[in-house]
Amino acid sequence: MPEVVEMDRAIEAAVADGQSLYLGGFTHLIPFAAGHEIIRQGRRDLHLVRATPDLVYDQLVAAGCASEMTFSWAGNPGVGSLRAFRRAVEDGVPNELSIEEYSHFGLVTRLAAGAQDLPFLPLRTYIGSSYPEHTDAIRTVENPYDEGVDEIPVVPPLNPDVAVVRAQRADADGNGQLWGIVGEMVEAAFAADTVVLSVEEFVDSRVIRSDPNRTLIPGSIVDYVVEEPYGSHPSYAQGYYDRDNEAYLDWDRQSASHESTVEWLDEWVYGVENRAEYLEKLDTERFLDLQPRSNYATPVDMGEY
Repeated sequence: MPEVVEMDRAIEAAVADGQSLYLGGFTHLIPFAAGHEIIRQGRRDLHLVRATPDLVYDQLVAAGCASEMTFSWAGNPGVGSLRAFRRAVEDGVPNELSIEEYSHFGLVTRLAAGAQDLPFLPLRTYIGSSYPEHTDAIRTVENPYDEGVDEIPVVPPLNPDVAVVRAQRADADGNGQLWGIVGEMVEAAFAADTVVLSVEEFVDSRVIRSDPNRTLIPGSIVDYVVEEPYGSHPSYAQGYYDRDNEAYLDWDRQSASHESTVEWLDEWVYGVENRAEYLEKLDTERFLDLQPRSNYATPVDMGEY
């Protein structure tokens, strides 16, 4: 049974210095509130893991929380480079950051191997790719069958110490339901030793049971569950609020230097006690602009047996 807690308690209990940490979300449902709490609590020497590390990882790097990153494609989506990430890799500011890069499918395959407790998984897409020349963990093995290629690239399992994943809703037992772009969150949650599930809202268990196929994060793998409305801002939560594109453009300007990046962290992370204070600083008009129109999926008849 997971523990129902506030975000500060979940991070205090789950995340320690030197751990490998996965913060979920593939442009969607990114756990910004958790990332900011990790920065506030001053975690150090973290090994960050994720496909498409974007602003929240740039902020963790700028705050000096990370010393290593395993990833696939790092950037400010639709805008450009992650400036803090580049400064850390190229100039060691605020500290050196070692990196290990994969394709999206390569990273997802590593997490899938971890989730299934396999020593490796093959993937054909690295045949002819230059990734194996730059990433030592990508190896090749002999095809044990008569058909197909003689050798196949493989990647090892990836098991983060901690995964923080978001969902639109969950019950108090930690059964999380999510829809829209899921990315590799399910593989990461099953691969991790400790799972923090952060949701937009708690709902009654009858709501969860009425639509079981949407329960992608079962409570049996969750250790801590947190209700954190707007916990993914400035990314989006399908059906709850849209992506705040202006925030992504602002970050490109704000992160132009390490000093200006620290100014942003001082105001928006260190300068607030929690997510509620962060949200109070945002304009009401900005929230209104992020509200989507309702567009309900057609209900299905699950039958009563």
